[in-house]
Amino acid sequence: MKVPDRMHTIANLIDQAHEARVEKPRPHMGASTLGHPCERWLWLSFRWAVQPRFSGRVLRLFRRGQMEEATIVSDLRAIGMDIRSTGSSQSRVDFGCHVSGSIDGIIETGVPDAPAKRHIAEFKTHSRKSFDNLVKNGVEKSKPMHYVQMQIYMAGKEIDRALYFAVCKDDDSIYTERVRLNKELAEKFINRGRRIALEDRMPPPLSTDPSWYECKFCDANDFCHNTNTTKHVNCRTCAHSTPLEDSTWRCERHDENGIPLDFQHVGCDSHALHPDMVQWEMAGGVDEWTPVYIIEGKRVANGEPSDCVFNLADCVFSSAEILANPAACASGDPNIGEIRQQFGRVIG
Repeated sequence: MKVPDRMHTIANLIDQAHEARVEKPRPHMGASTLGHPCERWLWLSFRWAVQPRFSGRVLRLFRRGQMEEATIVSDLRAIGMDIRSTGSSQSRVDFGCHVSGSIDGIIETGVPDAPAKRHIAEFKTHSRKSFDNLVKNGVEKSKPMHYVQMQIYMAGKEIDRALYFAVCKDDDSIYTERVRLNKELAEKFINRGRRIALEDRMPPPLSTDPSWYECKFCDANDFCHNTNTTKHVNCRTCAHSTPLEDSTWRCERHDENGIPLDFQHVGCDSHALHPDMVQWEMAGGVDEWTPVYIIEGKRVANGEPSDCVFNLADCVFSSAEILANPAACASGDPNIGEIRQQFGRVIG
């Protein structure tokens, strides 16, 4: 057996530090994601029902890509390009209905072969394999999501050209490609994003085969092909929340528009699991705001938790309790009421 690495090496400690800084999911449906082949993934991601966790090494790779942007900008300026709206001053595009994005930069002048034309700038880093494929096939074929991303940015800024700048992380090789605006394609994907963002029900999956190449490494693979249940309790996984066309969220339970973003991440005690985000069949409800799910053959009410020390039949379990231990919630154990009163949750 290979002896495992020690947990407290410098490398492991650095990775642990990165993993401890958990970033909150983005509030909007980003232009960088709209070319994703699966509408279900887009919906689940926007609803914060699937939130990937990355290793420290992968997080450091993401950081490397972000840090590369400043180097690319410096190099482009060194050859005479007038590039603006970079780094912390990035320009945004907003198409309403929660669809928006941030642009790496806008080149005002200086691109060879079209020095007087404005260009959207898009920067990406690649592994050797990815880079070689890009050089061979071009960005539209090898990286369709990047291609769609640039189309959306061009449409949003009414600029008809983009410069794709790619760097190979293995040896610092550079590949550049100029891309022209395809208005029809841009509008197609912008409208796709708007539709999915406002959709109340979950779209079908791209494939029902978990080994399908586009599903195999997807962040939603476990959800779609195994659990069919979210792990997250927030306003967007709640059956009472509704995304609005003005890019805000409405709480139907409390009759309030404009749920604050910080509050969306934690939700309230009235959270009820969206029926498309759990594996259990819904069987009516205690009332309009308290659905009942059939878990292990038993009726389990879900919503603002009730005090059920003396009457287990009337017990309402919070979404956090059900996700933590659905079997305990469905058990009918008379001690559950006292456990909840003492600890504020069902013991896992």
